[in-house]
Amino acid sequence: MSYMMYVLLFGLVLGLVAVASNPSPYFAALGLVVVSGVGCGVLVSSGGCFLSLILFLIYLGGMLVVFAYSAAMAAEPYPEGWGSWPALRLMVGYVLGVGVAWVFLGEGWYEEDWGGFDGLVGVSVLRGDMVGVSVMYSSGGWLLVVGGWVLLLTLFVVLELTRGLARGALRAV
Repeated sequence: MSYMMYVLLFGLVLGLVAVASNPSPYFAALGLVVVSGVGCGVLVSSGGCFLSLILFLIYLGGMLVVFAYSAAMAAEPYPEGWGSWPALRLMVGYVLGVGVAWVFLGEGWYEEDWGGFDGLVGVSVLRGDMVGVSVMYSSGGWLLVVGGWVLLLTLFVVLELTRGLARGALRAV
């Protein structure tokens, strides 16, 4: 099981490096979908099946919107791929940065800390991730309201920026 977790975490880091190098919006959206899938695999390996399913569905819905928007805004006839030299330099730099951070900060991260959500529940009929959902809605309700308002504000900002050629911030000068 720990080897599977190693593979998933390695895929998560490589996917994040691929997203951060970002040669083209098409490949960045593909990288985000892969990272979300691998991240949900990490959650499933830890025992959070319900949380993983919810995050995957919400994240893929958001990525569909982001991909459609980025494809419409940056319609390149020949998009630059991950094999180009600028993207490869960025990827090597990010991998080296992760390696340096692991050397300095990696002390104390062991496999024993990879326990599941349900390790201390005992004979309870509730799963750990399901209890977390109820706590999120009871204690973290204000955070959900603030997050909703931030998303609404972001929607209005994007709509104002892309309103049209004659009026709006993104017009040809």
